[in-house]
Amino acid sequence: MENKTFSLSKDELIQQSFAQMDVHLQSTYYSQAQKLALACRILFDNGHDSGLAGQITARGEIPGTYLTQRLGLGFDEICASNLLLVNEDLEVIEGNGMANPANRFHSWLYHARPDVQCIIHTHAIHVAAFSMLEIPLEISHMDNCVLYDDVAFLPVWPGVPVGNNEGELISQAIGHKKALLLAHHGLLIASSSIEEACILALAFERAARMQLLAMAVGKIQPLDPELGQEAHDWILRGQRCAVSFAYYARRSLRNNVECLK
Repeated sequence: MENKTFSLSKDELIQQSFAQMDVHLQSTYYSQAQKLALACRILFDNGHDSGLAGQITARGEIPGTYLTQRLGLGFDEICASNLLLVNEDLEVIEGNGMANPANRFHSWLYHARPDVQCIIHTHAIHVAAFSMLEIPLEISHMDNCVLYDDVAFLPVWPGVPVGNNEGELISQAIGHKKALLLAHHGLLIASSSIEEACILALAFERAARMQLLAMAVGKIQPLDPELGQEAHDWILRGQRCAVSFAYYARRSLRNNVECLK
């Protein structure tokens, strides 16, 4: 049988693969609250636990509102049923309890970035350790290129992020990028979906760990910018983040099926 693809250029093969992904990669349906709860469990399972520190939010259907976890619960305790719907002033509209006061900078970021549908902030251990060095994150491996040229850096720690000045500072520092490294603090993801935000947070922690390991041996060498951008666009294309999220969700649900209730 005569082959049909050996003579195609790389760009043609990429476009062909994109078209196939759009047809064959189907995401699993979960409600917004279920996806947020699953993201919390996935993050916990993958090293983003830091007690009660960190927040994850997703825009609500009502303008100016978002879903978030209740203060006092860890990521491993979040279920669709115990999430809160709050407004930009952190007043609870639906649910019982109170939101984390540190969510205030989420309100600022949602206000500044209409494209953002989900925000994740964690103190994942390798990111937290790396943040103490006061240097930017370098994306220099293909597995981490989902973040290539998409990570901003805030070199100044403003203290506990419960004031409006922290919200202004963080929303300005991230600009139009999807991720932010906060010195002496942790990571921030601002993304167009819960699925994408979760995958980016996992990649961020992996990238920090890899950079710490590489720096212990020698000097990190940069990627070719065109190839880094190519890999970034390849990984973020179509349903790849959705099916990756579904994979991590299946892993988590083996032990955490109650989070969907």
